[in-house]
Amino acid sequence: MTQSYIGFGSNVGDRILFVRRAVEELDDTAGVRVTRVSGLYETSPVGGPPQRSFVNCVASIDTDLTPRQLLVVCKEIEDKLGRDASEIRWGPRIIDLDVLTYGEDKVSEPDLEIPHPRIRERRFVLVPLLEIAPHETDPWGTPFADSLDEAEGNVDFLESW
Repeated sequence: MTQSYIGFGSNVGDRILFVRRAVEELDDTAGVRVTRVSGLYETSPVGGPPQRSFVNCVASIDTDLTPRQLLVVCKEIEDKLGRDASEIRWGPRIIDLDVLTYGEDKVSEPDLEIPHPRIRERRFVLVPLLEIAPHETDPWGTPFADSLDEAEGNVDFLESW
């Protein structure tokens, strides 16, 4: 089993419900076990058009899926919960799942980059990630916490998982 971190976000409809359902769907997936989930955070959108704030969290999982299989599962969950594939990049969305890390692996493919290329730039990823894994590092050994001060966005705690 490989430990991985998945980021979740929603800013359409019942945002908390969509995030909670996505985590549950991931935990119900064969080959995946959710081991820890951060609190839920209300976060300002970063990039993209003007839009409603997001609800975000990060989950730690153990998986025997490959990085590619894990990405496919995340996209299937997005589809199941009603995400429209034609949505505007970084625009409003019912649900978004991102593979943030996959053990110590590095992946660089056109539609999959691990670690996620914008982890260090986004406070809405770093704050929940560091809540559940305060000493987590990238595959090169650099702590994610080192990037928190420079990361973009406002993050406010909403509720515990």
